[in-house]
Amino acid sequence: MNTLSYKTKSANKGTVERKWVLFDAEGQIVGRMCTQIATILRGKHKASYTPHCDTGDNVIVINADKIRFTGAKLTDKQYITYSGYTGGQKKKTADQILATKPEHIVENAVKGMLPKSKLGRAMFKKLFVYAGAEHPHSAQKPEKIEN
Repeated sequence: MNTLSYKTKSANKGTVERKWVLFDAEGQIVGRMCTQIATILRGKHKASYTPHCDTGDNVIVINADKIRFTGAKLTDKQYITYSGYTGGQKKKTADQILATKPEHIVENAVKGMLPKSKLGRAMFKKLFVYAGAEHPHSAQKPEKIEN
């Protein structure tokens, strides 16, 4: 009797190999770029992807201040925050946030694409967003992703 035993390999914390990936956001459309980033943070681009384990890579995003929106989203899209107090709701347009804190736009978009759980929060910690072209992670030798 010929019995072939094929076992599915399930990744765990000890077997995961993490790489460092560099994204240049200059001229990139926000939503399309952030879906790629979320996929890499989750690890869905790997053959060893396991839903219950954080198999993703570390992602560095530079030039977040040079991202672009399609259509009239730059002036029409609103980011709403609420302090919890009466009258504590604040609205800012994408244009205003891009001028003051451009990293927030990328972080907010990616965070919305990750799971809303302890695992999703662990994945989000591997995202590093910088407004300019400089980043302090050159020692990790990140490989650049061409979009």
